[in-house]
Amino acid sequence: MGKFTKEMVNDYAEKLLIGLTDEENEMVLSEFDKIDSDINLINEIDEIESIQPMSWCLDDFSCELREDIADESISIDEVVSNCDDYRVCEVKIPKVVGNNEE
Repeated sequence: MGKFTKEMVNDYAEKLLIGLTDEENEMVLSEFDKIDSDINLINEIDEIESIQPMSWCLDDFSCELREDIADESISIDEVVSNCDDYRVCEVKIPKVVGNNEE
C-alpha cells in the first residue's frame, strides 16, 4: 500500500461517520507518516521475518496460589468497641458525599 492521501483519510472518516476539518485531516496524515516511518524502521531489522510474534507479554508467567486457610474471626464486641454509633452489628459511619444534613 502506498502513502495515505487526504482523499483516503476523508473517505475513511466518512465511513466512520466522523467529519474531519482540513486541519484534522493534516494532523491524521502527519500521524500516519510517523507510524509509516516507524514501521519502515522495524522492517529494516535483519531477519525480522524469523522472529516469532508475541501473543502475550507474560507467556512464561506462573502464579502459585496459597492454600486458603480460615483464621479465627474477632468478636462483634471487639469490632464495634471503637465505633461511635452502632446497633447490634450495624455501624453508622459519617456521610462523606453530599451535604452532611439528614
